[in-house]
Amino acid sequence: MATPSPGYSIIVKVQAPTTFTATSDLTAVVAEAGAAITALDIVDASHVSNIINLTCNTRGREHSRQVKDAIEAVEGFEVLSLSDRTFHMHQGGKLQTVSKVHVRNRDDLSRAYTPGVARVCKAIATDPVRARELTIKRNTIAVVTDGTAVLGLGDIGPAAAMPVMEGKAVLFKQFANVDAWPVALDTKDTEEIIQIVKALAPAYGGINLEDISAPRCFEIEARLREELDIPVFHDDQHGTAIVTQAALNNALKVVNKKIEDVRIVVSGVGAAGHAIIRLLKASGAKHIMAAGRDGVLEPNTSQRDEHRQWLADNTNTEGFSGSLKQAMVGADVFIGVSAPNLIDADDVANMNKDSIIFAMANPDPEILPTEASKHAAVVATGRSDFPNQINNVLAFPGLFRGLLDAGASDITEDMLVAAAGAIAETITEDELNPSYVIPSVFNQRVAPAVAAAVAEVAERNGITPATVETQDDIDF
Repeated sequence: MATPSPGYSIIVKVQAPTTFTATSDLTAVVAEAGAAITALDIVDASHVSNIINLTCNTRGREHSRQVKDAIEAVEGFEVLSLSDRTFHMHQGGKLQTVSKVHVRNRDDLSRAYTPGVARVCKAIATDPVRARELTIKRNTIAVVTDGTAVLGLGDIGPAAAMPVMEGKAVLFKQFANVDAWPVALDTKDTEEIIQIVKALAPAYGGINLEDISAPRCFEIEARLREELDIPVFHDDQHGTAIVTQAALNNALKVVNKKIEDVRIVVSGVGAAGHAIIRLLKASGAKHIMAAGRDGVLEPNTSQRDEHRQWLADNTNTEGFSGSLKQAMVGADVFIGVSAPNLIDADDVANMNKDSIIFAMANPDPEILPTEASKHAAVVATGRSDFPNQINNVLAFPGLFRGLLDAGASDITEDMLVAAAGAIAETITEDELNPSYVIPSVFNQRVAPAVAAAVAEVAERNGITPATVETQDDIDF
């Protein structure tokens, strides 16, 4: 990692002299070691020494040790402890259950639990639709994973995937007040995953599939969408597609081009690439080429699975045959969801004037933004340390907020298009510029805008249950 990152933030507890220059000497040493200081506090003091907590961002574990060694090399300074702030945040997990009601006496107990709760159970048994009204189903989703495609780590298993799933649940709550709970499954069997999710579905208002490897993720999502009456969303596919489309909507405004006219090259034909291309087509794109490891997929060819076959049958209408680099000659847009360092500045120079580069491989993109920007008009990545971060957090909280509010039973392409449009439109014409085509994940306008757009489509298209209104029960 080239620069210090909050992902490698540490707290160094240092015993220092009581001299007037001790703190400035400490900060100078740490800065000289290449760390970025974010806080410094004297937490204890005496006549002989001060105890200082110094917080700084580093480039990784080895760099953290170098910072520690640099401090201890100065006479009078001793490192008492060094702690990793990221691991500290995850200590004991990031979630807890908080009750919405208080049981303070027998009166409360009789209504929250037995005997009063039996009347509510009977009401749901008589009319199962009322589970949305009378249980957590109204505002709760399951974040389901088997741990086979976690971030850039690959198949690390369900236990190791839990910190990511907990993080997703935190984001759902913070950005859209959606209650989410991790469900990590210790199986890779497609049929078993489908049956488990179907069995637990009655408790939830939606299913968010996460970090399940392709091509199994396609069948799992398709079957669950067909067999459940609640929305099923695969974030690695559709979340990425929504935010990519939102960024492209605005990038095209910046370069004054129309989506139906531009030539788009997509690098990556897995789950994300497939979903991005489907949404591009639903949004009006007509000239798309999809490139895998062996080059651009060609029409009238046989592919190894039905999803790559769909891409071959529905892209590359010109019948182009060649490599990714060859496909970029004369292209207007490059979208990468593949691997690091696949293209260079010369490839970007071979594109049309005012080109758009979305290099989203993480943590290392298909081309560094500093190289891409030598020739491209707009550059975006999946990273937070460059402008125009394409981050799924912009999509999934608001999307599920809208689905739950509408009581939606399914997710349609119209909803995805509407969500992308809502994200893009949170940036006004006065704000739009090449370094700002996608809003910050902390933009408070995004989730409500996405929720409203999705709920409006659901209600307009009738993708809602027969009744979701609160009913009063008088049971004598």
